[in-house]
Amino acid sequence: MSSTTDLKNIASQVRRDIVRMVHAVQSGHPGGSLGCADFLTALYFHSMKHDTHFSMDGVGEDLFFLSNGHISPLFYSVLARAGYFDTKELATFRKINSRLQGHPTTHEGLPGVRMASGSLGQGLSVAAGAALAKKLNNDPHLVFSLSGDGELNEGQNWEAILFAAHHKIDNLIATIDYNGQQIDGPTVKVMNLGDLNAKFTAFGWEVLEMDGNDMDDVIAVLDKAKALTGKGKPICILMKTAMGKGVDFMEGSHEWHGIAPNDEQLAKALAQLPETLGDY
Repeated sequence: MSSTTDLKNIASQVRRDIVRMVHAVQSGHPGGSLGCADFLTALYFHSMKHDTHFSMDGVGEDLFFLSNGHISPLFYSVLARAGYFDTKELATFRKINSRLQGHPTTHEGLPGVRMASGSLGQGLSVAAGAALAKKLNNDPHLVFSLSGDGELNEGQNWEAILFAAHHKIDNLIATIDYNGQQIDGPTVKVMNLGDLNAKFTAFGWEVLEMDGNDMDDVIAVLDKAKALTGKGKPICILMKTAMGKGVDFMEGSHEWHGIAPNDEQLAKALAQLPETLGDY
């Protein structure tokens, strides 16, 4: 378990990794990756009980499923920084024959990846199934997932939300990146999601809200969510973030959902992100 200062330092390095990876191949999704960096750092370095000696079955440890797989630069950086594989492999991101594909896949056997998440809207279903399997197997560990708010346009999510509540899957903590942006623009214009707190509550979930770019709040809310497990309800965390967080010219804009910075923009971004653990 790392201190808040340690977690902030790790998150800064993770953000450096993200912009460098996407810039190097002029391809990828920096916006959501930067926005969720504090959360995924806190999850892997504070909240989850996980084993870097990776096994696909995940027995006897907490599990994480990334549903919005386009934020793979973040996922790969956190896995590498946590010790699942060498950070030098980050330099292969999106290159031919790399295990670090644009969206995470399983057939390359990359440690830490338990589901392919190129198609959006599926992660919550997989997480609910994995959490139910743990309950049936008397495995006391937890299952975490992350989905984007734009993903909730996919109807499969709402089937999973109903399923988890009906089966009292109370070892599941599902986080929604509530940044209000998706590839085509603000979520309120593309497909207004309405009151997500009221919707998850009505579907039978325990709902928490969190500032996903305030590390102290991230830690506190994740701790609270874990304390609420085992009480008969699945848990949802509505996580407010700013797309592109940490890089001022990217923050809050859907335009940085899926474009890479040029050389000048990379230099500006790195100037705002302290190098704390050493670049890969």
